[in-house]
Amino acid sequence: MPAATDLAQAALDQAVADWNRAGAAWDAAALADVYAEDGLLFGGRPGQFVGRGAIHGYFASYDGVILAGTMAMSDTELRTVAEGCVLAQGMVHFAFTLAGGERTRSTLRATLVLRREPDRWRIADHHFSTVPAEPPLGKD
Repeated sequence: MPAATDLAQAALDQAVADWNRAGAAWDAAALADVYAEDGLLFGGRPGQFVGRGAIHGYFASYDGVILAGTMAMSDTELRTVAEGCVLAQGMVHFAFTLAGGERTRSTLRATLVLRREPDRWRIADHHFSTVPAEPPLGKD
C-alpha cells in the first residue's frame, strides 16, 4: 500500500496535470472543471471566487489576454488532512503566452486543498499570493 505522502503527491500531480491540460489552450470551462463544484479561489484579480460558476468566470475574464498557461509546484509541503483531503503549500511557477505572443513568468506562494471526488481529485481551495518584499507590519 502506498504511503500517505505518495498518495498526497499523486493527488497534487494529477490536479496540476489537469490544470496544465486545460491551460494549454486557455479553456476556461476545462480550467473550472479542475475545481470542486463548491471550490474557492483567490487568484490574480480582486475578490474571492466561490463555486465553479464563479471560477469559470474568473478564468474566462482572461480570454483574449492569456492564450496558454502552465503551472508547476516546487518546495511543496503536503499534509493529508483527512481521508480524501490533501493540503499542499509551497511555490507555484506560472508561464503564460499572452495575446501577441509575449511570454511571461511569475512565481507566487501557493496553498491548495485537494479533495478526492468520485472521478478524480479536484481543487477545493486555491489561494495564491505574491511573496512580500518585507513583513506586512502595517507601517507606512
